[in-house]
Amino acid sequence: MFRGNHPAKVDEKGRLKLPAAFKQLMDAANVTQFYVTSVDGKSAEIWPLPEWEKREAQLADSSTMDDAVRKYLNLTSYFGQQVEMDSQARILLPQILRGTAKLDAEVTVFGMRTYLEVHNREVFEKNLQSNELTAEDRRAMAAILSRRS
Repeated sequence: MFRGNHPAKVDEKGRLKLPAAFKQLMDAANVTQFYVTSVDGKSAEIWPLPEWEKREAQLADSSTMDDAVRKYLNLTSYFGQQVEMDSQARILLPQILRGTAKLDAEVTVFGMRTYLEVHNREVFEKNLQSNELTAEDRRAMAAILSRRS
């Protein structure tokens, strides 16, 4: 399970060096293949290929005539690319996604349970201030957490 926030850099060739904490988890699971994509072009999602294949299986149970499924597939295919981690734990981010999400230097890599999310650090920190948890958000979280107790 991926969790936490780790600062990182994207090099001039568009490669992200995986933070050590996440690399250890990949090594333990023997994962070297990834699907890198986005649903909005504002951040990158790095899915270990086995996890992405689970997502694809879930979507296969849905009709491609479903508008939401079709939009999701269009976005994740447009921004998506299957990549392999190199011997130095680097992953190439798709060029189109690097451009739209401004993933060209300082980034932050978040663990999102089954995948990693990569944001331009400066943009994310600016948006963080205007995206605080509201009282309504806290009530919604309390309701979600109480259902699972």
